[in-house]
Amino acid sequence: MTVPARHLEPVSALAAERERLAAVRRYRILDTPPDGTFDTIASLAARSCDAPIATVAIVDGDRIWFKAAHGLHGVSQIDRDPGLCASAIQHDTAYVVTDALTDPRTAANPLVRGEMGVRFYAAAPITTVDGHRLGTVNVLDTRPRDASEAQLAILGDLATLVAQELESRLSSICTITAERTMRTRAERLVRTLQRTLLPPALPEVPGLNAAAAYHPVSQDEVGGDFYDLFPLDGGRWAFFLGDVCGKGAEAAALTSLTRYTLRAAAIYEPDPCAALGNLDAVLKGEYQSDPRFCTALFGVLAPEPDGSFAVTLAGGGHPPALVVRADGTVEAVDAPGGQLVGILPEPHFAQTGLRLAPGDALLLYTDGLTEARTPDGAMLGDEGLIAHLTSTPFEGADNLLANVHKLLTELGAGVSDDTALLALSVPRRFEPSGQEPLR
Repeated sequence: MTVPARHLEPVSALAAERERLAAVRRYRILDTPPDGTFDTIASLAARSCDAPIATVAIVDGDRIWFKAAHGLHGVSQIDRDPGLCASAIQHDTAYVVTDALTDPRTAANPLVRGEMGVRFYAAAPITTVDGHRLGTVNVLDTRPRDASEAQLAILGDLATLVAQELESRLSSICTITAERTMRTRAERLVRTLQRTLLPPALPEVPGLNAAAAYHPVSQDEVGGDFYDLFPLDGGRWAFFLGDVCGKGAEAAALTSLTRYTLRAAAIYEPDPCAALGNLDAVLKGEYQSDPRFCTALFGVLAPEPDGSFAVTLAGGGHPPALVVRADGTVEAVDAPGGQLVGILPEPHFAQTGLRLAPGDALLLYTDGLTEARTPDGAMLGDEGLIAHLTSTPFEGADNLLANVHKLLTELGAGVSDDTALLALSVPRRFEPSGQEPLR
């Protein structure tokens, strides 16, 4: 069926208006705060045309909103009545009304009939690069008059400036939005990658409480701190914590290699020094042309019949672990002579033994904690950490870890590096009668 020609024009006009309004929305200009650039353009329009009023107007679906206005106070928008701006955007070139009161296009407009009494109006359309007319740069007067060709040309140039400014701002908005989107995706990727480098949760160890935490300094960069806890044969458990050199993707690759190498080494040879030696050999083989290194503590837990745990702990250039005893005293567990893993020709790894009795806890940490700065600018150091733990009672691994994490939070900007924490504690044993806990 053939559609009568008289129906084609309204449909086409409605489609064009929908596209125009979509362009208005695209530029994100409506209801934005006053802006000096557009205010200046309105002022230039008024002076160049010797008119008391000028506006930079955007025509919305049911209103005309003023991005800038000169000589028009207390009015930010008007209804979209025909005759002035609403009609001017229908034209590609300047639109002029010399006497609005007698011109049939404008005679019924409220600005003409009302208190304002507009008699003269001249406008140039603000046209986008794809041909949509968003609004006008216009001047108004309360007396009938005409505009010269030169004045209309200036209005056209000012409208072009508005269009260029809108394009520039839209480009900036799009760039910022794209950067924010990329940053959000990058941060999400970093968080996902960081999670893959750490165990999703620590396993439950019979007779032992375990807790771990990772305190990142930056949300957009992968750190190199790592930890793990996993079972061996004979009821024993292996654990380790360390820190690789560098940041970012290279550190992530090194962390992944280190973690899985230590896991594999412990399965075949659970001796802590042997595990660190195996890691040293793997790192040297993998990074022959560009040496990479790490620090690490590697330990093995063996349960004892009395509920305590025998711990064998080896160190490779890492800060000493701390034992927090049930009576509140804190001891550093150092393996003297333990050297960096992966960079020295013939490194020495040292190990030591200790016993965790009921009520005792073992804390492993990376140097982001002890190298943090206190409010007075001093480094926290091993002594400061020990003093903090001594003065703050704890009960169990979770509580100990929460205590240290609270310290990191309080230090705030003083923390300049990522920190990994691993706490292992043996629960106290209480007599059913409520007597003193057994040791």
